[in-house]
Amino acid sequence: MDRTVRKLPFLALPGATVVYGGRVFHRIGHALLILALIGATGTHWALLQSVAWTTMLADNLRTTSFTEAVQRTFDGKHPCNICEHVAAGRKAEKKSDFPPCAKKLEFLSERPAFVFCAPEDFRLLPAFDESSITLAHKPPVPPPRSLAS
Repeated sequence: MDRTVRKLPFLALPGATVVYGGRVFHRIGHALLILALIGATGTHWALLQSVAWTTMLADNLRTTSFTEAVQRTFDGKHPCNICEHVAAGRKAEKKSDFPPCAKKLEFLSERPAFVFCAPEDFRLLPAFDESSITLAHKPPVPPPRSLAS
């Protein structure tokens, strides 16, 4: 089990500790992510509508035959309270506070001109650098005592 104990420095109580499981926070994070995706994509309305249909079908099966219960549930003429709330919620969600503005796409027929400007100060570096020779030698073995301590 992944349980750790950590001291909380921000608490005023001396020696305050907390025991938590890392997996729990990981699972809570996943659950919150799933709920956010469901809300962002509008799937919550489909889930609520499924619950409403299931409830209506169960209620209709108590009083009528199976075929009549299915027909009455899905005909749209006998909505339940949940169905009415789902329809009102979907309608309210479709209404936007901001009207959609159709933007005209502008395509430029001109290609931008590529201009290359050479730098004002240009120096050629020497092809042979004497400092690179000193870097090519192996270090002394063993290392000097002044550097080792």
